[in-house]
Amino acid sequence: MQFDRQAFEAVISQYPVFEYQFIETAELSFQPRVRIICERECERYGKTWACPPAVGSLKECESACRVYTRGLFFSTVAEVLDVLNMEEGLATRREHERITQDLGDYLAAQGLEVFILSTESCDICRKCTYPDGPCRHPDQMHPCLESHGIVVSDLVENHQMTYQLGGNTLLWFSLILFREV
Repeated sequence: MQFDRQAFEAVISQYPVFEYQFIETAELSFQPRVRIICERECERYGKTWACPPAVGSLKECESACRVYTRGLFFSTVAEVLDVLNMEEGLATRREHERITQDLGDYLAAQGLEVFILSTESCDICRKCTYPDGPCRHPDQMHPCLESHGIVVSDLVENHQMTYQLGGNTLLWFSLILFREV
């Protein structure tokens, strides 16, 4: 089935999406430096199916992404009282994840194969089963963009999108890769 961009744009306009761009998967750059930051600075490293090392090596992640020809890269805005309050900020992510899931579901219902990369680390379950058991929600768990070595700021810059709004706002980003089957 062929992607109907006009129909999709009617759907996406119903959501509070701040900015979006369609990208070609060939333009993605997979950088080891992002994975190094994950390993050294992220408390979720090695503790969830959505993060390294569970998502695979950088080469495996790149291969998984390159199977898809195009992607929808988009952002949503969240307002918080204090941008330095990590707990408050992370609580706003759920709405972004719902939008991401809805848009991915729409694309899949149109006959496209999709692979979703989203924000931060999955927090569907209070405690992730990794590494002792399989993911409880593989259809809802989306690895984070950075876990695959993708530099979000580069994508934003390449597509002349906004990376920061300032004040007490946060921008959340997702990338829904897709291909016609």
